[in-house]
Amino acid sequence: MDSPPRDPYPVYAFVNQKGGCGKTTTAVNLAGALAARGDRVLLIDLDPQAHATLGLGCAPDRPTVIDVLNGDATIADAVVPTPGRITLLPSEPRLAEFEETSGRMIHPEQRLAQALQDAAAAGIVFDHVLVDCSPRADGVLCANALFASTHAFLIVETGAFALQGALRALDVLEEVAENQGRTFELRVVGTMFDRRTKFARELLVALHGRFGAQMFDTVIRSSVRLREAPAHGRPVQELDSTCRAAQDFAALAEEVAHLRAGHVTPAPAPSTPATSASAASDPHALPS
Repeated sequence: MDSPPRDPYPVYAFVNQKGGCGKTTTAVNLAGALAARGDRVLLIDLDPQAHATLGLGCAPDRPTVIDVLNGDATIADAVVPTPGRITLLPSEPRLAEFEETSGRMIHPEQRLAQALQDAAAAGIVFDHVLVDCSPRADGVLCANALFASTHAFLIVETGAFALQGALRALDVLEEVAENQGRTFELRVVGTMFDRRTKFARELLVALHGRFGAQMFDTVIRSSVRLREAPAHGRPVQELDSTCRAAQDFAALAEEVAHLRAGHVTPAPAPSTPATSASAASDPHALPS
């Protein structure tokens, strides 16, 4: 496969090196909040556990993301509408096979970027593309998400060992960026925040101290509604638009909208790396 042009949409890859950090919850409910603003949102479930797919009440009976990566279907063939006006590219356990079969492909990490480029060429338009990655940040699935992305969203729960886990994930992201010979902007989202506990408050201060301007101002608070929403197969905005979780994600969506407003399509040709002007001037961009 020839090196595809970089994706024209702002693409956000949701990553961490461990499960249980609120990554899928953040991806699904941020997608819902962006859609509630009237934006056109594509959520790509790139996790073989398919939690984003299940959490939106989807049981695919048509092509899924594995068929898109294998070149057997287009994004238009596989996407489905879900509650909250989110367009979903669903996953299934069969996606785990891609880690093995990709070894027989040329540039397997470019498959998602190519599919998104083909969708854009076909006139399919989105304001935001969110990619929920598997917990394995060093695998070929996450490499696909990062190759297609303009931003990597590092999801960090405000709990024990969170900072250490975030720093390990950051090392992986920097290695992937170096291997791909490109840059993407890093942003950090704090989740599962319980302001009643001194530990959570101190950890949030430590995260801001470590990541600075890379951290979103919004932190996602712990919420019963967030735990209930997947059981109802819908984002939290559809379950209870007045709850604090819906308010948190609405605030985060406003911050993300500013990223889109400043989005400039990155330069193509990953095999001939070039540093964009924005990356060169941004001390928080991952190095090429």
